[in-house]
Amino acid sequence: MSGPAAAGVLIYAKHRDALANFYGRVLGMQQLHRDEHLTVMASPQLQLVVHAIPEAIASQVSIASPPARRENVALKFFATVASIAEAASAAEALGGQVFDERWQGPGFAVCNAMDCEGNVFQLREWTAGHA
Repeated sequence: MSGPAAAGVLIYAKHRDALANFYGRVLGMQQLHRDEHLTVMASPQLQLVVHAIPEAIASQVSIASPPARRENVALKFFATVASIAEAASAAEALGGQVFDERWQGPGFAVCNAMDCEGNVFQLREWTAGHA
């Protein structure tokens, strides 16, 4: 995917570079664009904009180490990876986590994960029943 996308996800980040690096490694995304406010990441299936929280607000945001899981939000995105196990290794190395509970969908397995700022998202992996 290059250029503007028809759809994607925008995430506000206290530590924009760390979050962009997290999604780049965990989801296999490439950086398309970077300026002082945002980093645009993309894979063939998804475009992700990591937007720096304005400093006046960021100074009031505290992110624990390890991050506290933030699941009381109205939206949660998902992304498909080649291997949940490989994504879990990368996530853990970068300060995130992939949770143990797994569910089966039609042709895929899914689990929840958390990035290095505590944002919860889902990982999917195709299974043998994938068409």
